[in-house]
Order: sequence, then structure tokens, then C-alpha cells
Amino acid sequence: MFSGWLLVAVSLLYIAVLFGIAWRGDRRAREHGASQRRPVIYSLALAIYCTSWSFYGAVGQAATGGWSFASIYVGPILTFLLFWPVLAKMIRVAKHQNVTSIADFIASRYGKTQSLAAFASLVALIGALPYIALQLKAVSTSFSVLTADGDPTHTPLFADTAFYVAVVMAAFAILFGTRHTDATEHHEGLIHAVAFESLVKLLAFLVLGAYVTWGMFGGLGELLAHADVQLELQRQLAQQNFGQSFWAQTLLAMLAVLCLPRQFHVAVVENTHRDDAAKARWLFPLYLLVFAFFILPLAAAGLTLFADSDIEPDTYVLALPMAAESTWLTLLTFIGGFSAATGMVIVAAVAVSIMISNEIVIPALFRLRWFDTKARDYGRLVLRARRMTIAAVLAMAYGFYHLIGEFTSLASIGMLSGIASLLYLLRIWQPQGQERGVFGAIAKPLPSARKLDGMAYKTAILTLPVFGLGIVLGAIWAEAAWGRFWGWDPKETVSLISWVLYAAYLHARATAGWRDWKAAWINIAALATTIFNLFFINMVVSGLHSYAGLN
Repeated sequence: MFSGWLLVAVSLLYIAVLFGIAWRGDRRAREHGASQRRPVIYSLALAIYCTSWSFYGAVGQAATGGWSFASIYVGPILTFLLFWPVLAKMIRVAKHQNVTSIADFIASRYGKTQSLAAFASLVALIGALPYIALQLKAVSTSFSVLTADGDPTHTPLFADTAFYVAVVMAAFAILFGTRHTDATEHHEGLIHAVAFESLVKLLAFLVLGAYVTWGMFGGLGELLAHADVQLELQRQLAQQNFGQSFWAQTLLAMLAVLCLPRQFHVAVVENTHRDDAAKARWLFPLYLLVFAFFILPLAAAGLTLFADSDIEPDTYVLALPMAAESTWLTLLTFIGGFSAATGMVIVAAVAVSIMISNEIVIPALFRLRWFDTKARDYGRLVLRARRMTIAAVLAMAYGFYHLIGEFTSLASIGMLSGIASLLYLLRIWQPQGQERGVFGAIAKPLPSARKLDGMAYKTAILTLPVFGLGIVLGAIWAEAAWGRFWGWDPKETVSLISWVLYAAYLHARATAGWRDWKAAWINIAALATTIFNLFFINMVVSGLHSYAGLN
């Protein structure tokens, strides 16, 4: 096991190198223009596609699902080799339209429709938050594996590795991703740093694979000869059915390499010359092939060494160098996984912040007439909006990271009821057969308002007694743990408020003059307090049930 301070020191040293590369890249671009090695740097930056899942999870999936992991790599390889004209045309159109993001790209197809761009930005934000949260979870889990700590989601705020990673990555994205008002201007320093991270994670994975294959087992032949231990893996590989599931995942991966906000940002927005992308057509698939080479050998090694242990397959990548008692290889592997996670977090935060600030925040400020007619430095205001958006995105991702560990079926039932009420109000606003605009497109596939209202009502009926039982049982447990049934702790108080709101909704639902949209708004208020309880109370407010201010 490693000291936590050692891992922190190594991480800080790596981040310092990252900051230095980004600063030098920006300075060199200002003085001399784009680097002569731009095609290689551009191709490496595209490898932001390989996140912590590629570094850790692919080996775990290979150990449990055989060839199923390959779809994640086959998809982008097919896209770049067979559908290259599509990407090339996207780049040409983006340059002609001065596109700043994938939301802007979609909206430009319909005359720069603002509402469509805003909707696409919200979809991108909702889709990016869980993925960013998973990267934070991967870093935190790697710390806990190497230091033998407990559940990282139960760590106090100021002792949580993921919290500091989110803060540092926010600072990095703000410094090197929001230096200029023009979002179409290329971020040379950022791209250099991302390319460096792609190189680090590739080298770390290759060194680990080579060491395990030839240093611990004496070659691929010997490694794959452990048939009795690896019987399950061999059976999976021999009897693998490349059916609909595999090709569906492959199709999603083909689309992801073009449509994910971070991929679009690097591939399209950050593209400076057609030759860069033309060479990346071959360099990027080659990168993926090299990266995937040692996935099966590492999975086989993990199954061989840890067959009778409780080590999770997703942690084989870290467990293997630890089993070899190689300190330098373990630290190198840790840095490789760290680079895979942080690279994705940085680019995703920048890409999403550009969308949210350009398509939602700044237009909203104009509509609210926040921008008056007085002389004002609008460039500074735009940059400030983007920076605040980056901080907000990473704060929400960090909250979602904790939600992954803390989410319960109790909360999900209540939140489902609130969401049903939201959709009910949307359906009232956009009646069937009379849908208009972007929100009309969202409402069109929804059932009738009556069905949505019934869904909200039925789930609330289930929520009220179950939630109440949870509060009562929690009070009984509190008496055994802390010597009192109720102490008006923040989480206790907000839970009671949520329960009262659900009761009020059911009462309003059965009261004449309240049973339609008025009752729905009460249910939505209950949803808001539940979310507030899960996020804010857990992480910010100090209390017996929270992770802020614990000692």
C-alpha cells in the first residue's frame, strides 16, 4: 500500500507538468503560430476518446464479457476509415459557419435557431455530467485501492480526492480554455496538454502490458496457456456471439467519436488545417489498435492471479503491478489512469461551458436586459460567464459523483413522481396535436396529460408511506446511535419537509380547484427539496448525515 501523501505529491507533480506544457503551448502559438507537429498533436488529442473506462474498465469487461469490449474500439476505427468524408465535410461546414460547438453546429443547419441550440446544449450537459462524474469516481477509487481507504463516496468533502481533482481541473480549464472571447479561436496550450495526456496513458498502458506479459508470465503463449484458471475467459472468446448487442454498441461508438461534445470540440472546433485531419484518419485508428493490444492479456493475467480473491476485474490494471510489488510500475499505472480521467474532464468542461454560456447564459442576460446601453467591456463579461459555467459544470458533476453512491430507490420513486408532474405541465402547455417549436418536439412523443398526471399521482401514493416509514425507521436508528429520536439535523429537517410536500400534493390532488396544475407545482417543489437533500445537504451543510465539516 502507498501513502496518501505520496500519491498526492505525484499527482501534483504531474499537474504541474501539465500546466507547464499548456503555458508553453499557448506562448509558442502566440509567437510562432501553430506547431509544425500539429498533425501528430491533433491525432493524439483525438485520443481524449480513451477515458478511464478504456484504461480500467476495458480490462474488466474483457475478463467478464470476452470480446464485448472491442466494440468501443471498432466503432471509431470504422468511422475514421470508412466515413472519413463525413468528418471532413463537418470540418468544412464548421469553418464556414464559424461554429463554436456541436450545439451551434446543429442549430446552424436550421438558420442558427436559438431555441434549438439551447435545447442541444441542455442535452449535452445532461449527458456529460454522469460521464465526468465517472472520471472523478475513477480517480477517487484508484486512490482508495492504492491506500486501502474505504468507500470514496463516504469521504468528507475536504478529504475527498475527487473534490480536489474537480477544483484543479476547473482551474486548468478556466486558465487555458477561456483566454479569448472568440470561442472559435484555437486553444493551442489546451490541445498540447491533452495530447501529452494521451501519450502518457498510452505509454503507461503499454509498459504495464509488456511487463505483465513478459516480465511476470514469460510471453503471450505462457500467459494464455493457463487454461484451467482462464477457462471462463477462453470459453467466452471461443463461443463469443457477435450479435445485435455487439453491433449496436459498435454503432453507438461510431456516432460517439463524432457527436460527443468533447470529441466534436477537438476534431472540429480545434482543427486548424485539413491536412491535420487527413493524417489523423490513419494515426488515430492506429492509436486505438495499439492501446487495445494488451487488454486481453491483462484480463487473462488478472483472472490467473486473482481467481480466488475478491478483487474486482475493473481494478486488475492497478492490482497487477501491486501484485508484482513494483513501486515504479504502480505509480506509472496510477498516473496513466489519472491522465485518462483528467484529460476527459478538462475538454468536456470546456466544450460544455462554451455551449451553455453561448447558447443559454448570455442570451438570457440579453433578454433580461442585463446588458444596458452604457459602455461596457462585453468581452470580459463573456469570459466571466464561461468561467463561471465551467465551475458550475464541475460542481454539478461532483454532486452527481456522490449521487451515484448515495442514490436510493426511495429517492428515485419520489423523483419519478416529480418528473412525471413536470412532463404533465409540459403536455398541458403543448396539447396533443398542437405542439409547436422545440418544446413541442419534446412533448410530441409523450402520452396524454391525463396519463402523466395519473403516473405522478400513483408514484406519489407509493412515495408517501415508504418515505414516512424511512423517516420513522431513521428516527429509531438515531435513538440507538445518538441517544435521541429527533434532533432537527439538516437532513432530518429537509426529509420531513419533502414528506410534508408529498402529503400536500396528494391532498391538493384530491381537492377541487387544486387537482390540476396547482397540485403539480407542489409535487415539483417536493422533487426540488429531494434533489436539494441529495446534493446540497450531503456535501455543503455540516451535519450528522453530511460529508461537509466532518471531523
